[in-house]
Amino acid sequence: MNGPLIVIPCAARKLTVPAPAGQLYQGSYHRACRQTADALTATGGTTVILSGRYGLLTLDRVIAPYELRMGDAGSVTADQLRDQAHALRLTAARTVVVLAGARYVAAARAVWPHALAPLTGRGIGHQLQRLVELRTEPPFPLT
Repeated sequence: MNGPLIVIPCAARKLTVPAPAGQLYQGSYHRACRQTADALTATGGTTVILSGRYGLLTLDRVIAPYELRMGDAGSVTADQLRDQAHALRLTAARTVVVLAGARYVAAARAVWPHALAPLTGRGIGHQLQRLVELRTEPPFPLT
């Protein structure tokens, strides 16, 4: 894999019809994470969405809307995430950045214990500010 692997969260606000994962989620926090992920992968890398129901999603995977958050009963398990990461050939990613809250970071670190989590321990306002900063000051070398 060339470039970083960026993991972003799903969102409660979604389209009402099946759509590619990269278009389905409509929440403002998700969109801010996506904008930062796009900036961090502009010269190479991969962005995946971590869904409470479906697990790791490529941006082009078509899924139906749902109501399930990470950590809720019936949500994706660590074993399922590891299996998905292997199937998507993402397990060897050297630089992994999780742009999400604590539950999503914990789930991602079950697959990538070395994952960076630049939003951890911050309130939503600080997280949104940090996302803007990360677009110009990435948390890893881009070379």
